[in-house]
Amino acid sequence: MRMTSKERTGTMLEYDFMQNAFAAATIVSVVSGLVGYFLVLRGQTFAGHALSHVGFTGATGAVLISVAPLWGMVAMTVAAGICMGFLGERLAQRDVAIGIVLALSLGLGLLFLHFVTSYATQATSLLFGNVLAVDVRTVWILLALGAVSVGALAVISRPLLFASLHPELAEAKGVSLRLYSVLFLATVALATAECAQIVGVLLVFALMVGPAAAAQRLTTGFGKGLLLSAGLALLEAWSGITLAFYTDWPSSFWITALSAGIYLFATLPRFSRNQQAGRAA
Repeated sequence: MRMTSKERTGTMLEYDFMQNAFAAATIVSVVSGLVGYFLVLRGQTFAGHALSHVGFTGATGAVLISVAPLWGMVAMTVAAGICMGFLGERLAQRDVAIGIVLALSLGLGLLFLHFVTSYATQATSLLFGNVLAVDVRTVWILLALGAVSVGALAVISRPLLFASLHPELAEAKGVSLRLYSVLFLATVALATAECAQIVGVLLVFALMVGPAAAAQRLTTGFGKGLLLSAGLALLEAWSGITLAFYTDWPSSFWITALSAGIYLFATLPRFSRNQQAGRAA
């Protein structure tokens, strides 16, 4: 029976599924905010979006052979991320090719589901996410994957930032652009697989790109921007889950709506630090 708003007051965290949802969202939001900041900074958001579709193919393929979808998604996204990384700086000129691969991957995923029609509900969760269905085991898996992602990003962050802002100078100093492109996109792949557990493969942009793009408009400092990106992702995820609980609307909708709203707010001339910096220059 559906509870009224009065009955729900103060009871949200009494439910195990809500505790799991908040725990999973916290892990994924922090990872997505940190990784997404570099993704936006490097202008590779479209590649990140493509990885989510490749992950859908891996997840549905895993379902077809009776393997947990998360592991199929992780395997496919990491493999695709490494391949994209080897394209190096040419990746920016491969939008058409990436778009074709993106569409083909989604089509293959739907083909796999055609052979296992009993998993239609699971397919919807993969496409649009269902954070309220996350169990304790998945939370621990996400925590392990998140630790690997953040740890890898911490190791490569300094040379990656150098290669992102001054690629020619970094290469002249002996920094391998291709190596760090491969390592970074493999890290993005892991973060994408995690993010898909919360908002689904079609809405990965909500947590991976929205907060990072808003943060880069609201502040010009790298450290502050990185923290703000993670903070905004966390705010959107927590708020989205809370609103979903009290309205019975999908949490993915609320998270994407909040992400879009915060980004639009950040683009206002009054609040955009980038525009202020441009006028000062």
